[in-house]
Amino acid sequence: MTLRLPFAPLVALRFLREGRMQTLLILAGTTGGVAVIVFLTQLITQLQAQIVDRVLGSQAHVVIRPLEEANRRAFAPDGMATVVEPRAQRLRSIDQWESVARLAAGLPGVTAVSPVATGPAFATRGQANKSIALMGVDADRYRRIVRMEEYMKAGRFAVDGTRAVIGADLATDLGLRLEDKLRVMLPNGRDELLQVGGIFDIGNKDLNRRWVFVTLPLAQSLLDLPGGVSNLDLTVADIFEARPIAERLRGATGLTVDSWMETNAQLLAALRNQTVSNNLIRSFVVLIVALGIASVLVVSVVQKQKEIGILRAMGARRGMILQVFLIQGAVVGAVGSVLGSALAFTLLRVFSSIYRNADGSPLFSPQLELRFIVMAALVATAVGLLSALIPARRAARMDPVQAIRA
Repeated sequence: MTLRLPFAPLVALRFLREGRMQTLLILAGTTGGVAVIVFLTQLITQLQAQIVDRVLGSQAHVVIRPLEEANRRAFAPDGMATVVEPRAQRLRSIDQWESVARLAAGLPGVTAVSPVATGPAFATRGQANKSIALMGVDADRYRRIVRMEEYMKAGRFAVDGTRAVIGADLATDLGLRLEDKLRVMLPNGRDELLQVGGIFDIGNKDLNRRWVFVTLPLAQSLLDLPGGVSNLDLTVADIFEARPIAERLRGATGLTVDSWMETNAQLLAALRNQTVSNNLIRSFVVLIVALGIASVLVVSVVQKQKEIGILRAMGARRGMILQVFLIQGAVVGAVGSVLGSALAFTLLRVFSSIYRNADGSPLFSPQLELRFIVMAALVATAVGLLSALIPARRAARMDPVQAIRA
């Protein structure tokens, strides 16, 4: 038993088969267009996710700090304000930080809160010394802010007593290995002998040279912050909701609250510009593909003028002729989306094997997300239908007698 197609699909497929060269050219254009759209979308999405992950992998999404100290201007008897120099900022603790931490943890979207006592110090070993940032943390809570376990080169991220975790570049500068000793000295005259319990490489040389993690009580003692913390670090479920959450906390606490979107404004602007560029490229590609499909189908209408006239004379209605060319456009779009997705996957595999990070890992993974394939298929099919609309209407309006005479 043979399968008989309805009139419109049967004629549409026959027209496509008869004009093989035109069909191949239009399919090649559609395939290339879909491949460019899918490839660029997948590539830029992966690169943006990697950039954001690397930047936020070493910092909190939201940071709460005490308000900066400011001078109040005194007025002379004549009403003129005296000129004063800006006030130097000293290391201070967040007032009633435990209640602020509970408030922050209770906000929707906040996933973790970690108290941190941090301040400047010097690390010395023998005749060598380096400027560092002493970081007093609760290791278990801080792991939920920064995934330190992923960055450990030696030992593990655990602070206890006088055991400290230091960066790889600081270890190299001071010639330190696991279980070695180093002394930290602070501007207030305090000092402490620490033992290296772990070495990390966070991928940022400045942080690798500066960060020295110790227990929160030890940092509080060395920094003259008895029971206090210099900042509260937060992570949020949706990183792009960090700014609204920071604004809510700023209004509720009256403290200085900064989100990563404010401290990394240039990165955010670059990501937005990259997204705009990608959208522009995709729009131009869609326009070019649409013009290509429309132009080929217009030529097809002219070439098939007599066949269309004969079909009309045999009783084919205008709607049926309209369907013939709309189906051609839809078929070209659908087939082009399948071939284009396959080509995009091939391009991702090829380029991922060529372009790599400094550590040898692939710059991006050769995989396609289903949503991008579905999006490309819908766009290509819709473009094919819309592009075929003008030539289809022209074919449907042909007078059968004039078409046969032509």
